[in-house]
Amino acid sequence: MVSRKDEIIEQLKENGCRITKQRKLLIDIILKDDCASCKEIYYKASKQDKRIGVATVYRMINALEEIGAISRQNLYKIECGKGCCNDGGCEIILEDDTICRLSKEKLDQIIREGVRQYGYLSTGKKVSKIIYHCR
Repeated sequence: MVSRKDEIIEQLKENGCRITKQRKLLIDIILKDDCASCKEIYYKASKQDKRIGVATVYRMINALEEIGAISRQNLYKIECGKGCCNDGGCEIILEDDTICRLSKEKLDQIIREGVRQYGYLSTGKKVSKIIYHCR
């Protein structure tokens, strides 16, 4: 079972990139946060490592784009991993690192059941639509 971070690091290595602590930090920031620009990534990274430079951030963004981990359309967010199915589903990672992959249909079913069980629906009402907001 490989995490998305490990998958990205492996792809970077295969592409000839040396993996430094600073590069790992940048991957962590991009995976964790929604960053609007390289400047924002740099700002967050420099809080944790004063030695990191703007050029390092730009080079890392270029390297991530080269391996297909990010795209211009979704520039500062990591794209889905190899195991990600683009059906609108999700992955749930348990404490023991077990990964449960759910299709959109199964996720909808779980949400509808949860809404009912937790009393969000009064008698006779049904969920008419579920709208997912992407990070």
